[in-house]
Amino acid sequence: MSKNHLGEFEEIVLLTVAVLADEAYGISIIDEIETRLNRSVSIGSLQTVLRRLEKKGYLESNLGEATSVRGGKRKRYFQLTTYGKKVLQETKEQRMSLWNAIPDLSIN
Repeated sequence: MSKNHLGEFEEIVLLTVAVLADEAYGISIIDEIETRLNRSVSIGSLQTVLRRLEKKGYLESNLGEATSVRGGKRKRYFQLTTYGKKVLQETKEQRMSLWNAIPDLSIN
C-alpha cells in the first residue's frame, strides 16, 4: 500500500486539474467540479486544497498573463507534477483493487 493518502476532495481536485490540463485555474476547476459532480465548491476550500497539494509536491503552479478583463490580475494555473501523476495512478489502482474484490460487481 502506498504511503501517500489522498482525501476525497484532494483526489477530486487532482483529477479535475488533470482533466482541464492547460486550463486548470481556480474558477475553471470549480466550474468543472460543479458541472461533473453536481457538488458546490467554495473558492476558499479550493484554494486551501490547491496550496496543500502544491506543498505535498503533487501540483505546481505558474502565473498567466495579466488581462484587462481581470483588472490586470493574473490567473494562477495548476498542473500535475510527475509525483502527482504517480499518486493518482496508485490511488486508482487501490480503488480498482477494492472494486474488483466485490464478488457480484467484479469487472474482469
